[in-house]
Amino acid sequence: MNPYEIAGFVFGVLAVWLTARESVWCWPTGLVNVSLYIVVFFQSKLYADMGLQVVYVAVCLYGWWEWLHGGEGGGKLAVSRTPRRWMVSLAALGAAGALALGFLLRRHTDAALPFWDATTTAYSLVAQFLQTRKWIETWWFWIAVDVVYVGVYVVKGLWLTALLYAIFLALCLVGLRDWGRSLAEGRRQAAASAEAPAA
Repeated sequence: MNPYEIAGFVFGVLAVWLTARESVWCWPTGLVNVSLYIVVFFQSKLYADMGLQVVYVAVCLYGWWEWLHGGEGGGKLAVSRTPRRWMVSLAALGAAGALALGFLLRRHTDAALPFWDATTTAYSLVAQFLQTRKWIETWWFWIAVDVVYVGVYVVKGLWLTALLYAIFLALCLVGLRDWGRSLAEGRRQAAASAEAPAA
């Protein structure tokens, strides 16, 4: 079994678990995970997924900073909902990116599953951006993407990675639940502050 895949499995589970727990340590742990999977996906000729991991390096660094300093007054970021205009724009960008990358991979590479690879790549980027802003809808995108990823990796015989993404799927459900609780608690605190009499 590929040692890079084994190590990526361990760091991947840890990174998603830390994300679900809203721990800022999800980002440096994620950096290790994506670095390992650059090698795994190159070896498997899943070039869009490999390129995605390279982009994730930059996104992890950005997300790390945002979670620490992107909140109100430069403080920690709180869970919130995606503004409607952002959601529409990101969904459209994901679709356009999936089509463009799919045609590029089919025409110019020996990619194994060009359109599936491209679609998961494009919408993973959407999900990752939502995650950097702690927008709760990130989990819905990750759930959809992970379902497809499990199938892709089974087809490619990457059984450990398929198991990893099945675990990711379960952790996404945990993350959705926990972030939902954080969002509700933040709203309760905001409402209580608004109702409190001025000193």
